Amino acid sequence: MTYYSRKSARIPGYDYSSCNYYFVTICTWHRKCIFGLPNAQSYCGKIAEREISQLASHYQGVAVDKYAVMPNHVHMILVLENSSQNLNQIVAQYKAGVTREIRKRNSEMTVWQRSYHNHVIRDQKAYEKIWAYIEANPMNWEKDCFYIDPSIGSAQ
Repeated sequence: MTYYSRKSARIPGYDYSSCNYYFVTICTWHRKCIFGLPNAQSYCGKIAEREISQLASHYQGVAVDKYAVMPNHVHMILVLENSSQNLNQIVAQYKAGVTREIRKRNSEMTVWQRSYHNHVIRDQKAYEKIWAYIEANPMNWEKDCFYIDPSIGSAQ
């Protein structure tokens, strides 16, 4: 049996618990549009948003600066300031919390794809560009690289 090794998207040797701003994107399983439309969230989308809004109260030294819940993915700018948690732990616990709440209604549903994408925001210009991207993302859904026609519902 052949096993394939996934290349890590993380910066080798970087401390992901360090004080910084992080742009995080998490996609749903097979990019299924389970969160509803940007202007009309499903119950799953409302759960994803509620869990984002509670991150700062669950983790000392963590703030969510900007976010968007899209039909099949979530974008966040997470701010870590003297947190005892690292980025991977926070994202893993967020994904687990959303999954736990969704499975109260649909116990068989697979919610997330494995892993997530992150980008360490290194300067003000990058921050402003990412913030504007997240702000505009719901209005640009049909042009988004993760766009799936709602009549199809998932990636092919």
